Amino acid sequence: MTDLLTCIQTALALPCTPPTFTGAGALPSTFAVTELAGASIGAAGQAVAYLLHQQTGRLPTICVDQRLASFWFSTSLRPVGWTVPPLWDPVAGDYASADGWIRLHTNAPHHRAAAERVLGQAAERETMALKVAQWNAAELEQAIVDEGGCAAQMRSWQDWQAHPQGMAVNQEPLIQCRASNAVSKKAWLGSVARPLAGIKVLDLTRVLAGPVASRFLAGLGADVMRIDAPDWNEAGVVPEMTLGKRCARLDLKSPGDRQIFEGLLKQADILLHGYRADALEQLGYAQAQLQLLAPGLIDVSLNAYGWSGPWRNRRGFDSLVQMSCGIAHAGMQCKQAEKPVPLPLQALDHATGYLMAASAIQALSERLRSGRGGSAQLSLARTAKLLVDAGQGTEQPALRAEEPADQGLVVEQTAWGPAHRLLAPLTISGTPLQWDLPAGELGSHRPQW
Repeated sequence: MTDLLTCIQTALALPCTPPTFTGAGALPSTFAVTELAGASIGAAGQAVAYLLHQQTGRLPTICVDQRLASFWFSTSLRPVGWTVPPLWDPVAGDYASADGWIRLHTNAPHHRAAAERVLGQAAERETMALKVAQWNAAELEQAIVDEGGCAAQMRSWQDWQAHPQGMAVNQEPLIQCRASNAVSKKAWLGSVARPLAGIKVLDLTRVLAGPVASRFLAGLGADVMRIDAPDWNEAGVVPEMTLGKRCARLDLKSPGDRQIFEGLLKQADILLHGYRADALEQLGYAQAQLQLLAPGLIDVSLNAYGWSGPWRNRRGFDSLVQMSCGIAHAGMQCKQAEKPVPLPLQALDHATGYLMAASAIQALSERLRSGRGGSAQLSLARTAKLLVDAGQGTEQPALRAEEPADQGLVVEQTAWGPAHRLLAPLTISGTPLQWDLPAGELGSHRPQW
């Protein structure tokens, strides 16, 4: 825990004083996933504490329940009388190729279509497996990527270290922060109970890291507006990830919708986005343009494979990065398994999400001091390096099984039916994490503050 937490605190320029950690045991994993959960959530809590200290002169105490943190890294939602749609498309997953393993990510219809343009249509995994088995993994990965799809060959950590993208990621900081010269004159409107009250967050992110960040900010009182494209859906995670947010749809290629978006942006304090590295620039919203539209804006962005190197614009997701950078291979070797063994959950996404939230709060503290906005860039691949560098996890007892007392008393009336949420894994004295809006459908609100 110490190494992981210290690395994160250093990256965020936080004092290296640990929060209190409770909750014995760990998730079963080759790597220290439970420690990563506790450290990333703890660092986000510390950022809140130092924002409050700056504004009130009082430094709150921070406590992280690592058991609850581990559960939240999977899902916090417990539906009552209904079920969440499946997380994975029927043909998504790991496949044996002619010379190794490859993972296909087909959750989005256009990503599945890209894979099927290369491999041919397949209604179920058995058919897809026969098709994949005829390919060399590296050639299939490249062919699907060239079609605009998402796939990742399983590589070892050693192979990743020698890969041009692995070498590029190794040179990047965990969090790349920059101050801008544009100045905002907004004052702090928050309180100890709701430290981000009055802060407007424009969220352009999708599964899963960015939505984790904006959910955390919403729990501290921020006004979060999530924007999705007209045809986008991610049914398996929307009930989990829209907690506390209003959700609207805009087409940023439409002049009318661009005008609405720019109106939202001009009032925003924080912009979260997870597009590929040059996507916003191609839409006409480069860093300089963003600061012209919203002086003092805090711009926090992530991508899958890092911000330099040949793959900086490659589409990717947590499960693909685990395959590319050696995590799934290390798990397979450690467990002496016959197929890839990834982390027990999407830990790179969740950890990066809390680091994004912490980065935004740190930048907000700086803006309240100097008036200057700023930016932060993070990537799933760089978070993966943090986890791998921490070494393989030590053998620990299993986490105590979930029980009814782990759930909050309030019933959340989601758009799909009633549900409970797990208790928050983070305790900040005087500042409860609480959400004003239940989870709702994408596009269920108007695009206005």
